[in-house]
Amino acid sequence: MVSILTDTTVANSKQPQKKLEIQLNCTLGNLTKTCPASYYPSKFTHQNRSSLSTLPPTCPDYFRWIYDDLRPWGKTGITEEMLIRATSNAEFRLVIVNGRAYVETYRKSFQSRDTFTLWGILQMLRRYPGKVPNLDIIFNCGDPTVVQTEFYQRPKAPAPPPVFHYCSNDSSLDIAFPDWSFWGWTEINIRPWETMSKKLKKANEKKKWTDRERYAYWKGNLYVALSRKDLRKCNASEKQDTGARIYGQDWSQELKHGFKHSDLASQCIHRYKIYVEGQTWSVSEKYILACDSVTLLIKPQYYDFYSRGLMPMKHYWPIKDNDKCRSIKHAVDWGNTHEQEAQAIGRTANDFIQEQLKMDYVYDYMFHLLNEYSKLLKYKPTIPENAIELCSEAMACPAEGITKKFMLESMVEVPSDAIPCSMPPPFSPAEVHSILDTKENSIKQVDSWEQKYWKNKNEL
Repeated sequence: MVSILTDTTVANSKQPQKKLEIQLNCTLGNLTKTCPASYYPSKFTHQNRSSLSTLPPTCPDYFRWIYDDLRPWGKTGITEEMLIRATSNAEFRLVIVNGRAYVETYRKSFQSRDTFTLWGILQMLRRYPGKVPNLDIIFNCGDPTVVQTEFYQRPKAPAPPPVFHYCSNDSSLDIAFPDWSFWGWTEINIRPWETMSKKLKKANEKKKWTDRERYAYWKGNLYVALSRKDLRKCNASEKQDTGARIYGQDWSQELKHGFKHSDLASQCIHRYKIYVEGQTWSVSEKYILACDSVTLLIKPQYYDFYSRGLMPMKHYWPIKDNDKCRSIKHAVDWGNTHEQEAQAIGRTANDFIQEQLKMDYVYDYMFHLLNEYSKLLKYKPTIPENAIELCSEAMACPAEGITKKFMLESMVEVPSDAIPCSMPPPFSPAEVHSILDTKENSIKQVDSWEQKYWKNKNEL
């Protein structure tokens, strides 16, 4: 067995009590695509129970949406036939049997989404060896949602197929799951989230909010959605002062220069940052919220696994989608005349991202979602005929370049000393109603301020 994380091993040896590492077994050389006979020595799967004597913390409230996401199968359970019906909308099928992972690939995803999604699941297995139950899932790595609610509300309609996906919305039943970028986005050189969140936190300390640029900033691909094309109209010019600075991403030039001019941490110099969806939700949300700026969130249609925990006027400022330019202008002027309140919104969002979206909780969310899902299975998962065994060795040992770099950077080196956070109970109907009411009332409050603002402007 050979560790290819020698630098990390040395660093860990300086600690008073060195933890036992799970080393990569690349003894067959970097071309190996096989898994070791035993992933982990028995000492990893039978931890010292004294380390589990302390009760784990309660999971963040957004974990409670897991129950809602799985409710469509609460009465029927999940059959293998349901999964088979979903394969036409999936990139892969993942089966876990006795702690080992097997994948059947149906088609290649866009870029490296499937690769790093699978890598992330494998790291969760390394974090909690022997604790993940047997399960069988179908995963879609595209942008659009694929399980539309309306098709399964018709008379005599079959039960919906369970499909894991990066996002969902009120009219679909896709099961929200952490996206690939938490383990790195190689195509645009975005490092794993554990590294990026630290970089963003450090970047926030370089420039106080009051010293930042007093306008709203956005940079990205303007052509993937109508809402983004419409955002171009909001750019400040000689004819209008919208309070916004909108920049289209020149992908070919950035690719040539390794995306050096798109460093996310260097963009935390603005008081306000705009979030706008792409074809559906956008990976950019967590990086924007982590900037300590006021996030101007253009009314979204989709949510990911954590964003339902965000509240308007607490974590972000709501922006109208159908009148976004005037809405952005009002938000910027309000923030520049209410600096303390604006700073508080940015700071609360940053705290949420740094504290409730750290990788510990990302892995715990994955664990609890898959654990609750496994309870719904009406059959015993078996290894599909065309599946191959997958493990960290099979992915990282033969990998090259930035892919290998990000895999090693995001690899779980030691099992968790603790069990996952403790799941809170499901939301009651009254609690869901209260959350939705609070959101709606906050948005209405901003809308009334905005109407008054433009009425006064027009009367001048």
